[in-house]
Amino acid sequence: MRVLLVEDEPAVARMIRRGLGPHGYQVTTAESGEDAAALLAAEPFDLVLLDIMLPGQDGHETLAAIRRQRPDMPVVMLTARDDLASKVSALDGGADDYITKPFAYEELLARLRAVSRRTDQPASAGIEVGDVRIDLRAHRVWRNGEPVALSRREFALLEYFARHPGQILSRQQILDAVWEYDFDGESNIVDVYVRYLRNKLDRPGEASLVTTVRGVGYRFDPLSAP
Repeated sequence: MRVLLVEDEPAVARMIRRGLGPHGYQVTTAESGEDAAALLAAEPFDLVLLDIMLPGQDGHETLAAIRRQRPDMPVVMLTARDDLASKVSALDGGADDYITKPFAYEELLARLRAVSRRTDQPASAGIEVGDVRIDLRAHRVWRNGEPVALSRREFALLEYFARHPGQILSRQQILDAVWEYDFDGESNIVDVYVRYLRNKLDRPGEASLVTTVRGVGYRFDPLSAP
């Protein structure tokens, strides 16, 4: 997942990048609201992490500009103020969530995951990526026109991958999105179900549709498969 971090304090920006990187987040930093707007216009991002206290154009003004430019962009505000008025102002201004400094990495990651789940692509009749076609209503899957029988959980995992093609997804992101709150099994359950998917979708002698990114998680990229 690509995150645009709008933070003018280099030490804080470095800390956040170090904390998010191992969990599959690719963080680009902007030091001002104006720089953030330019980056959003030029590059694709999945989420904005926005500090309220910025030089020049502050976080509230930057948020308003983001909403004009990208109304659907998920935005989590960073604020050093813990008072109710600041929180209400952030949410009323269009933020999807906020987190108060100082914060623990675990809380930041949890809030990013929650916002990502709420703002995932809306349901539609189907998804088609490369030669993989998914009928979301009938819960049916085809690869290159050939039907593939999947269990309910395998289907949910493939759907999540297909909604994020080419993105590096951490095991924790996958676990939260596909298993949510009913997970009570072994810690390697994601790896087990990725293996199930590979066994059913991959072709002998060809690269897998699901690439393991060592130390991070997985990437689903059927567009690059032969």
